[in-house]
Amino acid sequence: MIETLITSTPRHTERAVGGTTVVELRGETDILTAPPIGTRLDDLTAVALPDLVVDLRAVSFIDCAGLGMLCRARNRAVQRQGRLGLVTDSNQILRVLSGAGLDGVFEIYDRLPEALTAVPGGILAATVG
Repeated sequence: MIETLITSTPRHTERAVGGTTVVELRGETDILTAPPIGTRLDDLTAVALPDLVVDLRAVSFIDCAGLGMLCRARNRAVQRQGRLGLVTDSNQILRVLSGAGLDGVFEIYDRLPEALTAVPGGILAATVG
């Protein structure tokens, strides 16, 4: 698989791995950091058949603004017959997703290679609010 670095900022790195765009988030994903990342995710989900993986393994904290950003990106991907998968091995992040009722909405992987080899089209039917 060919991997190409697209961009890197203090809060995220974006790279293409094969036909999948991997966005790795770092640090806190909250009301201050979510808007600019959300804008970039909007750009990435504006195309037909977007194939995105958001890597949350380096995220230390996520609040409702971060969850909302992920839901919006997932809904936009689904509307364009694409996917948005999440990668996390953090029990804290998994508890937040579960507590918000989102653990059954996202395709969640604990390792990046699994997310990259997954066939798009897991849990994609419903949009979340």
